Amino acid sequence: MARVLLLFAHPALEKSRVNRPLAEVARASGVTFHDLYEAYPDFDVDVGAEQQRLLDHDVLVFQHPFYWYQPPALVKQWLDLVLEHGWAYGTGGTALRGKRWLHAITTGGREAAYAREGFNRFSVRELLAPLEQTARLCGAEFLAPFVVHGTHRLDADGIAAAAREYGALLAALREERVEFAAAAGAARLNADVSAVVRP
Repeated sequence: MARVLLLFAHPALEKSRVNRPLAEVARASGVTFHDLYEAYPDFDVDVGAEQQRLLDHDVLVFQHPFYWYQPPALVKQWLDLVLEHGWAYGTGGTALRGKRWLHAITTGGREAAYAREGFNRFSVRELLAPLEQTARLCGAEFLAPFVVHGTHRLDADGIAAAAREYGALLAALREERVEFAAAAGAARLNADVSAVVRP
């Protein structure tokens, strides 16, 4: 079984319609669930503790809403502090080599808005390019994101379906049933789950 660390970041969880049920599924899925805003409300990240968490896991999942085409601010703070030169990258920096890294994201905009001809001009995968390069610089394999689009318009059935898909993906990651080559090349993991997850 792969050890999966889920780094959850939502600065206004009480207002969330979609991240909250996704987080509930994640908490019950057997992954290590770590709420960054709960742990660090003042952004004072414990670098040593976070580095040890990374060492103890094989797969890193960052779950968060997409704010201004980026993760929330605490994720950037976490990356800036935890991924130190000489530890995560650079001379002697091999701590993340061989690990898998992906983002589970919610967006208010519909999927059609995240396309060349759409309102936002880029796909979510393209907008994640700086994070993909960060993972690559650290020697981690960057997988396509799990994306729930159009959260403002999702009804209860749509939210429940997204939560089921997310739970199935987390289970597949733990049970090492993900086809990582397909998962690395996809636009988003939940576009066609059967293409990236073995039964």
